[in-house]
Order: sequence, then C-alpha cells, then structure tokens
Amino acid sequence: MCRKVYYLHNYKFGLLYFLQLFLLGNAELLINVQNQGGEVVQETITSNVSDDVITLEFQRTDGTLITELIDFRNEVHVLKALVLGEEERGQSQYQVMCFVTKFQKGDFISSDAMAKLRQKNPSTIRIPEEDRGKENFTMTAWVTLERSSSISRHIASLCAEASDSTYARDVDLRAWAELPGSSISNLEAALRQFPPTKPSRCSEVSGVWAPCTCFLEMCIGWYPCGLKYCKGKPDSQDGAMASGTTSYRCGIKTCRKCHQYSYYVRQKQQCLWDE
Repeated sequence: MCRKVYYLHNYKFGLLYFLQLFLLGNAELLINVQNQGGEVVQETITSNVSDDVITLEFQRTDGTLITELIDFRNEVHVLKALVLGEEERGQSQYQVMCFVTKFQKGDFISSDAMAKLRQKNPSTIRIPEEDRGKENFTMTAWVTLERSSSISRHIASLCAEASDSTYARDVDLRAWAELPGSSISNLEAALRQFPPTKPSRCSEVSGVWAPCTCFLEMCIGWYPCGLKYCKGKPDSQDGAMASGTTSYRCGIKTCRKCHQYSYYVRQKQQCLWDE
C-alpha cells in the first residue's frame, strides 16, 4: 500500500512538473560539446516559446561562465561573461560583463523549433558542422539597466550583476529604432556614451589603475544555427526519397561562432586577461 502511494505521489509530481513546463513554454536540452582544445563542456539550452527567447549557458574550462540570450521578439542578442578574479593579482571577486547587440536573423533556429528538439543519445559528444569564424564588435556605450527595457525586458534581470559593465553599440541602437513600436528617444535614454577619447589597448598600458580599451573573446562551441530540409516524403516506406518536389524538415544544422568585443574600462585592473 505504501509503495502504491509512493508511486502515485511521484506520478502526480511528474505530471505537475510536465504541466508547468507546458504552460510556461519551456524546454531544456543538455549538450556535451567538444571544444577546439579537445575538452568537453556541457551546454544547457533553454527555449521559452511564450517569451520567444532562447538561453544557452556553459562553463569554460578556465571557470568563466558564459550565458547567451536571444530575444527574437526584439531582435536582441546578449552575451554575458562571469570571469573569476585573479587573487594573486589583487582580484578577490569575480567580474560580470554583458554585451548587448542586435540579433541577426537566421543565426539561430527559432525558439519554437528549439523547443521541439530531442536527443536520441544524450551522452553523445557533439562537434559542430560549420565554423562561422569570429565577429568583432566595437562597443560605444554603457547600458543603464533601469532603462534597458526599451531594448529588451530581459536585460535587467540577466545583467543585474553588471550594472556598470553592460555594453551596447550606437549602430545597433539605430537598427532597433526602425523596429515597429520602438522609440529612438527611449533607446537613447538607455545608453551612456563612452568618453570621447579612446584609450590604448589594455595590453599596452602599464598602470593597473589607468583607463584602457579591453578585448574579450567568447566562443559558442555548438548551437543549432539552421534547419535542414529534405526532398520527398518523410514516410517513404522503402527509405528512398519519394518523387516530386515536396520538402520536409529532416534535421538541424549546427555551428560554432566566436565573438570578440572591444570596450572601454576605467581601470586596467578590470581587464587583466588582455595581456
């Protein structure tokens, strides 16, 4: 009798959990990814269909925690880095930086398509099919989190620990201003411009308290960058492609991509890795 109650309790709990996921529109995948150094890291990819948002997170082998958020509705891409401090160099705490840019359509599958993905072999180590190289971003302003909802309502919560180190670009602001319902005045109010004089790169500055231009690179080792379509009918009995030009979705394309950001820091102490 106790065993039946136990199973019934577990069944109700599992059903409740499933219903919560269904109602919230969330779906999560755990992906084992082999990086270019041969190490394996685990990515967590969460899709929220109701908010039209995808979040990807993993921890690099050096301890840096990377979080990527894509807000499809507002065409916003956020990369967040939590970098551990170097105690031997006077950094007792970690640093958090957020980089907010315009999302390029077609660079990631939709939140709806992501939510439908399933793994047949969850323990498989994944390697991307395509390397999309490195894209460089020159940031021009700080984002004021209290006003960041004009860009995306997800920024303030994701970047709460980066109140003085969330960055954006003027070129993206002008692109967002062209979206339906956007206000250029509200977008401009969310940004604080860097000082007009661009300092030297941090690797060229000797004093740790001097301002400089920092460089930070983050690579997403594996992500679904597109859908694959096959011709014919998916239910062909003999396994061969059926005649005709009918196409159906038959898989995903996976990619690797790096992002390098350059941005202003008030002290070289905030950029000790760039040497």
